[in-house]
Amino acid sequence: MDDVEAPGRARRGPLLPALVCALLFAALATAVGVRHGTPLPGDGAAHMWALRHRPPVAEALARGITATGTGPWPYLIVAVAGLFAGRGADGRLRAAVGALAVLFTGQLVRTGFMELFARPRPTRTDWATHASGFAFPSGHATTSALAAGLVCWAVTRHTRPDLARTTCALAVCWAVAVGATRVYLGVHWASDVLAGWLLAATWLGLCWWGLTRWPRPEPSEGDGPTADAIPPTQSPET
Repeated sequence: MDDVEAPGRARRGPLLPALVCALLFAALATAVGVRHGTPLPGDGAAHMWALRHRPPVAEALARGITATGTGPWPYLIVAVAGLFAGRGADGRLRAAVGALAVLFTGQLVRTGFMELFARPRPTRTDWATHASGFAFPSGHATTSALAAGLVCWAVTRHTRPDLARTTCALAVCWAVAVGATRVYLGVHWASDVLAGWLLAATWLGLCWWGLTRWPRPEPSEGDGPTADAIPPTQSPET
C-alpha cells in the first residue's frame, strides 16, 4: 500500500507549501489593502533602522547586490540553470525555455499585483538607489527568489547531494540579500519584500506541482536508457 500511495504523495508534495505561501501572501495583501498601502507594523522600524545604519561602504555594497536582482542577470542565471538541468541538446533547450517561462510568467503575475495594490514607496528623499513603479510586492525580491528557486531545481537534478545543498544555500542567501537591500536602500517597506518572497514561493510551488502532473516525453530509440528507465540494483538473496 505504501508503494502505491507514494507517487500520489510525491505529486501532491509541492502543492501544500504553495498553498500555505499563497494564504500567507493573501493575508499580507489584505492587510496592505485594508490600510490603503500605509506601512504595516514593523515597516517603519525597519525603515528607520536602515536610515540610521548606512555608512558609505555598506551602501555601495548594497547597491552592488541589489543590481544583480534585476535587468538581464536573473534571466541569464535562469537560462544557465535550465541548460544545466536538461539532458541532451533537446532536453537542455526545453529546460532552459521552461525555466525562463516560469520566471517570465511569475513577473507578469507580480506586475499585476503591483498595479492592483498601487502601494506607494517610502519617501523619495530616503532612497539610496533608483526605483520605479509601485512598491507591493517587491520586484527585486520576487525576481531573485524565483531565480534562486530555479537554480535549486536545476542543481538537485544532476548534482551530488552535498554540492547541491551548498549551491542551494548560496542561491537562497543571494535572494535574501537582494530582498534585504531593497529595505536597506530605502526603496521598499519590509512587507513588500516579504510579499515578494511569498509570491515567488507560491509560483514556484505551483509550477513544480504542474510539472509533476505533466506526462514525460517518451525517449526516442537513439537516446538510450534514461536514469528513470534503469532498474535499481537488486541485492543477492540470502
